[in-house]
Amino acid sequence: MTNIHDQAMNYVYQQVLQRLLSFFSRAERTALQLLIQRLAVAAGGIEQIGNYKVLVIQSGSRDSCYSLALLRAAQLTIASRAPATFQLRVATLRLNGSSAAALENIHRTYSALFVYDDPRVEVLMVDNREVLPFDHVAPLSKTGRESNRRNQLMIGHRRSWDEPLDLWDDGYLATGEFYGQIARWNNGVDAWVSGDSSRQQKQFIDGFKRAAAKAGLETSNQVEPGYSGLFALLDELGSDYYRMFYAEHDQEQWRPAEQFETCRRTTFINIHDMLVSNLEERWPLLTEFLGFQADELTTQLSDNEYVSLSISAHVRGLHACFVQGQTYESGVAQYLQRALVMMRRKQLPERLCEQAMEAFGYPAALAEQRARTTAEVQLSLGLSEAQLVCLLFAPFVEKGAALERFLRQCHPGMLVAMPDLHRAMQGQPVAEQIMQWMVDVSGLPVRLIGELYRMGPVSINEGRVADTDIPIEDAYHDVIVPGEWSAGR
Repeated sequence: MTNIHDQAMNYVYQQVLQRLLSFFSRAERTALQLLIQRLAVAAGGIEQIGNYKVLVIQSGSRDSCYSLALLRAAQLTIASRAPATFQLRVATLRLNGSSAAALENIHRTYSALFVYDDPRVEVLMVDNREVLPFDHVAPLSKTGRESNRRNQLMIGHRRSWDEPLDLWDDGYLATGEFYGQIARWNNGVDAWVSGDSSRQQKQFIDGFKRAAAKAGLETSNQVEPGYSGLFALLDELGSDYYRMFYAEHDQEQWRPAEQFETCRRTTFINIHDMLVSNLEERWPLLTEFLGFQADELTTQLSDNEYVSLSISAHVRGLHACFVQGQTYESGVAQYLQRALVMMRRKQLPERLCEQAMEAFGYPAALAEQRARTTAEVQLSLGLSEAQLVCLLFAPFVEKGAALERFLRQCHPGMLVAMPDLHRAMQGQPVAEQIMQWMVDVSGLPVRLIGELYRMGPVSINEGRVADTDIPIEDAYHDVIVPGEWSAGR
């Protein structure tokens, strides 16, 4: 019975491979052979490939789905030629900003590539530091949602009020921790494979270091650049990147704890040079075979996977309105202006510029758009508009240095209570109404506000990418904030 089952499954895998290869261009077939050679060399020869395990991260983005398809083609091709093939671990980090569209893209990709029932493939997700089988319909756990929300606030508040909000910084920190842990789970992996460009690698490393600094972690510059030095960088920081903020019992440990290796053996394999750069050549494979669906505007504008475009524009509008004393509309207009400049620099089709104008460029529709995005922020990030505005001012760090400015601008009726607010943050008893107001306006318990009160701000320029072609989403220091965790790039 087992032999019959194995033969039937091998036939299915051959059919999947043949259909997959039918969508490959000549350039992609060449890239596939190069990838097989690179993996065989890394494994110590094709005869050792059956003992080799490869990690690939799946976010539901265009590039991650494409990279997985190439790796799956390599795995099945080797299986058709040799007695054994490499093992594959595919892992997804669940964060509050994870969209249903991204999860659907992941599920359709997995189904098309037939990985769910293949014992040579581990299909995983991490929710609140717990490794679980991937389930695209499972909602994020309540504890995971609350932990993500709290971490985002704590990282976001560690800045001066007059520096722009890097709303996505906790995404970098959480993702770095995820990379380090998933690579040593269940006997670990031999290699992590990524198709990210050198610029994307630099952007991630710089964003991660900036977020680590906000979490009170010191990172070294004595590591290799890009992802080649990432695991050495992660090892410097220990296993809990949020330990400065919370007591030990406030954070879940990585689990199941007994399944994590003490030492990691993972190396990095870069396959960016193997990815076909002509996007038009990729689309049949992505859309017809994998069932990938993308918001084309988001696909072109987004270069980061933690905050949606609409939230990015919304934050810019709120920053203009509350911090700069301008109007919400002017902030969104600046966002749009920068977007159009970048789109035309990339020589994108005019119809995409028109889509951007339609999405952000008509003042009459902005009130409705603002209401929709406020609801999106509440649903996806768990933050009210009042809490997001509070985050823009970062009024608690450096012993409440920006508290008076925040109150005067946003809550003038609370100016009279400012001495009590300082006492509360110092751990002294105050009226219950004062403490409840602090919780409501910040989204944080008073004890964590007190932790922020005792901390100083971290310069947002630490680790900032210095790039003349920096993408729109990472150019907030001009006028903008970043893009998507969605059906994206």
